[in-house]
Amino acid sequence: MKKVIAFDLDDTLAVTKSQVSDRMSLLLGQLLEKYDVCVITGGTFDQINKQVVKRLEVPNHLLGKLHLMPTCGTRYYRYDELDDKWVIQYAEDLSKEQKTRVIDALEKVAKEMDIWCENPAGEIIEDRHSQITMSALGQQATAEDKYAWAEKYKDVRPVYRDRVAELIPDLEVRIGGTTSTDITLPGVDKAYGMAKLIDAIDISKDEILFLGDKLDEGGNDYPVKAMGIDSIAVDGWETTAYVIEGVLGVTE
Repeated sequence: MKKVIAFDLDDTLAVTKSQVSDRMSLLLGQLLEKYDVCVITGGTFDQINKQVVKRLEVPNHLLGKLHLMPTCGTRYYRYDELDDKWVIQYAEDLSKEQKTRVIDALEKVAKEMDIWCENPAGEIIEDRHSQITMSALGQQATAEDKYAWAEKYKDVRPVYRDRVAELIPDLEVRIGGTTSTDITLPGVDKAYGMAKLIDAIDISKDEILFLGDKLDEGGNDYPVKAMGIDSIAVDGWETTAYVIEGVLGVTE
């Protein structure tokens, strides 16, 4: 029997960098009444808070069943009902020296491959403390522009990842969201986050169901599937909504 329903965020629970829909907000609230819910994403805590948490209309005690794992599980937050705040449980942060090498490598290779954006919408390279993320068009690019870029450069992205990885072999380089490339400490990925969750709430991996849009090998959701957690591939929040409705229907 499943006890936790876990999700990727962008293109799984919501359109990239957008808030969850009214329908999804309602479904997540209903889900929290029956299960613990985990959101694990390459984005930051602030993004999860803005895109998901602030859209939920649930009593505070249900927030205690919500597990937030930003930056691919390199950080973990739980809600403290008494203090009415989110408390960090762990953080696998990069050192200053590692961050400098990562930023240099990301920019160098992007310029060599002629994919460095000269007029970005926001920061191209963002320090997320436990993860450095390169967003090809900038952090604030529109979803439409991101999807168009991702289609145009779908064959270039793995090459970019591999060339960056050659410059920083001691760190993990992954294809992230729609236009992003993520760098963390080695072995600290979404599977690492799921393992931490399993230990934190004393469950087995068989008691988790995971939904993500990048479950193919090389995708940033793949490590969860590879560790043996039951996983369902989705192609947008609408598909996820249908799955949640099915899960809720089974339990009613």
